[in-house]
Amino acid sequence: MTQLDSRTQAVANPVFVSAAQRFGIIERPELAFTPAIARETEHLYEKVKDFIPAIEWPVYAPYVHAINRLKKERNAVILAHNYQTPDIFHCVADIVGDSLQLARDASKVDAEIIIQCGVHFMAETSKLLSPEKTVLIPDAKAGCSLSESITGADVRLLKQRYPGVPVVTYVNTSADVKAETDICCTSSNVLDVVESLESDTVLCIPDEYLAMNVARQTNKKILTWKGHCEVHERFTAAELLAYKEANPGIEIIGHPECHPDVIAVCDFAGSTSGMINYVKDNRPSKVLLVTECSMASNIQAEIEGVEFVKPCNLCPHMKRITLPKILDSLLNMTEEVLVDPDIADRARLAVERMVNLKQ
Repeated sequence: MTQLDSRTQAVANPVFVSAAQRFGIIERPELAFTPAIARETEHLYEKVKDFIPAIEWPVYAPYVHAINRLKKERNAVILAHNYQTPDIFHCVADIVGDSLQLARDASKVDAEIIIQCGVHFMAETSKLLSPEKTVLIPDAKAGCSLSESITGADVRLLKQRYPGVPVVTYVNTSADVKAETDICCTSSNVLDVVESLESDTVLCIPDEYLAMNVARQTNKKILTWKGHCEVHERFTAAELLAYKEANPGIEIIGHPECHPDVIAVCDFAGSTSGMINYVKDNRPSKVLLVTECSMASNIQAEIEGVEFVKPCNLCPHMKRITLPKILDSLLNMTEEVLVDPDIADRARLAVERMVNLKQ
């Protein structure tokens, strides 16, 4: 039986059949850089040549070729978050975007298997919205400081302390937390979600800075939780002002998981998709994205004429996902993500309430 990460909340089942048993294990292919593989991956290297030196491509190309062949053989779809490295984002991914967008798009495709190139809560969300599909994450230890800052038990205690106060939970949380939630939100729709509730007081958890930023835009009283993203919390207003002084005319685009003092000095603030769309629509001559630095590389590969200044704050959890691990996941059908059916039903309801919210 496949060893399941404790965060999957899987129900112990003596007749459980693992993904490896259901789909079988495929023998590892040879990973040699041949002239044929060079030709077949040449168009992909064009997308990432500014980030992967030509001398290193012979190491990447055999993995890229094998993964793209195997995902078709497995009837699998590869989801890559905006924070994944360019080799994954541009060379093997079928669907790219933010966490909720990935899960929603994956639920619409005709594939039996989802390979989640992101962190664990994203794989759980994909399983919630595609319960009939097999969801795999190449590294089950790919966690999230924000998601792991709170548990379902914590939310239950908050509801006891603030009876009757609706709970708005960021999608960047475990299924266990979502299951205790009235409605979920994203960084792009959090204000709409908060304003949709009749209560004058709202629990907005777990991201303290996201809650503080939305509190500036609403008359409702916002109760917070001290959860933070370890990437975004490292940025400071002083740091950004120094970049502005050193780069006249630069536009700074921030993510609302940053401290409100950071957002105050940004020219624009929005979700990862909002940040991407801002750059594509406005084409600033020079820009700094206040977020995980791989996203800047991924956008830069698609947009010409924009100079990116990169304060490189990396997410160590996202970087646990690599081409070799994706290949192993396809070969061995690991690591499978399962969610307890009772938790899944309640968590799915919180997500669906958000999705069905009339704007």
